[in-house]
Amino acid sequence: MRELRQISDALRAGFEDHGYGEVYTPALEYEEVLARADMAEAAPAYRTYDEAGAMLALRSDMTVPIARVVSTRYPDSELPLRFCYLAHCYRRVRPQRGQPRELLQAGIELIGAPAPEGTIEALTVLCRTLERAGLKDFRVGLGDASLYGTLMEGLGVAGALREALIDALARRDFVTLERTLGEADLPADARAVLLEVPQMRGGAEVLDHAPGPVADAVAGMREVGEGLPSDVSARVIFDLGLVRSIGYYTGAVFEVYDPALGTPLGGGGRYDELLGRFGRELPAVGFALGVEALHIALAGEERGTGAMLE
Repeated sequence: MRELRQISDALRAGFEDHGYGEVYTPALEYEEVLARADMAEAAPAYRTYDEAGAMLALRSDMTVPIARVVSTRYPDSELPLRFCYLAHCYRRVRPQRGQPRELLQAGIELIGAPAPEGTIEALTVLCRTLERAGLKDFRVGLGDASLYGTLMEGLGVAGALREALIDALARRDFVTLERTLGEADLPADARAVLLEVPQMRGGAEVLDHAPGPVADAVAGMREVGEGLPSDVSARVIFDLGLVRSIGYYTGAVFEVYDPALGTPLGGGGRYDELLGRFGRELPAVGFALGVEALHIALAGEERGTGAMLE
């Protein structure tokens, strides 16, 4: 607990250094509020009722509750709004996987800052705060939530096939992706593009080889990359196959990787349409880090576990 407290304090200090003020919301939200967001894998899993019979749910992330707070408490405030948090969230788990139902998350929400400037700020805060917490070998994968959807639309992929491909990508399951495409009734060149593009990752040069249908998304990624400070840019890997399971993302998405941990320790992205569902249309971007996952990664780096990601 002392170590977790030190990590939490370092993260909070890093957020505050960049002008983010801490906010806290109730662990219980009305389910009708949470239902306004397309949460997919992060949908509320634990429900109860209040004394009036209204259904309540334990929050599964902090972005939706903060969107509610912005609409109800800050309807006329000067933009952008900068919030940070350290809070517990609650997720469904897969049986026998040893996954925690309760997660301690730390993150920020930057409300009212459009792309690319807002995305650049969020990535800068992310990298410099992780460095302040002591993490050394991490990298940040940067993609775009609209990229693969645009590609599928251009190639006429819809319905159940579209959902199956997105699900495989969100799980980074390229074996299933290849098998699903192999069984699909699509031209051979379309299948090849849909399999090749998600595996394109690396430096800025990968953006030069993206096919025409995803030109707008790639242009947005290039703008972000060119605007990052050099120390942050050195951490970024462009990943054209990056898809996050939470459905409210609309543009840039990103995940944090460290060789000492086998899964992402956090991530985020743009959600420029979510605030409008609560009554105030504003562009927004944010991220969340798993504090326990960061703890494991820091301990692994101290032991020399893993190798530097390229």
